[in-house]
Amino acid sequence: MPRSPRLDTPGILHHIMIRGIERKAIVKSDRDRKAFLERLSTLLPETKTGCYAWALMGNHGHFLLRSGPGGIAQLMRRLLTGYSVSYNRKHRRCGQLFQNRYKSIICQEDAYLQELVRYIHLNPVRAGIARDVKELNRYPYSGHSALMGRYKRPWQDTQYVLSMFGGSIKAGRRAYASYVSAGIAQGRRPELTGGGLIRSLGGWGETRKGRRSSGERLKGDERILGIAIL
Repeated sequence: MPRSPRLDTPGILHHIMIRGIERKAIVKSDRDRKAFLERLSTLLPETKTGCYAWALMGNHGHFLLRSGPGGIAQLMRRLLTGYSVSYNRKHRRCGQLFQNRYKSIICQEDAYLQELVRYIHLNPVRAGIARDVKELNRYPYSGHSALMGRYKRPWQDTQYVLSMFGGSIKAGRRAYASYVSAGIAQGRRPELTGGGLIRSLGGWGETRKGRRSSGERLKGDERILGIAIL
């Protein structure tokens, strides 16, 4: 079956997933992790892309991003291509590093942003890299540690996320920490990575414009996480 076209509109919230080809490593050392994050830290402000959550694992990664004026594809193309070339040169390998193209799910912000921040940041706990939230607070390769004030990541919008949990940084951080702890028992959440409930040809705007007048029934679309009642 042909692949569905990207839904890529400026200002849209995306849950981005990348995975190594054949589930192989995309980072082999802290040096690789730092190289990936350094490239990301440069490209996010250049493309005016917002970053709310991220977790860089051994063979995959999750990112919660708001697309800039050029769309999310501009950022991901430069990030993954540039990193692949550098990684292959360093490790004396050739060929594709990432499995197929990255997966992008458009998310309804008011319903899913908090849940996705928690889900993404708990990846190291689910994988056993961090034993508990206390270790996660210190883990440098997830955006959780920046939200908890342990690392400074100027390219990660911690203020916006914490403002959703409290009226001040301190109150927001306390409520966020409690929210993350409560999510550990939920385990894996396939409903947050497999798509949502509506079909759209161009994001929320196109859904809003074209479907009500035609009376067309809205169908499931794995590219979208949310409901088309806007």
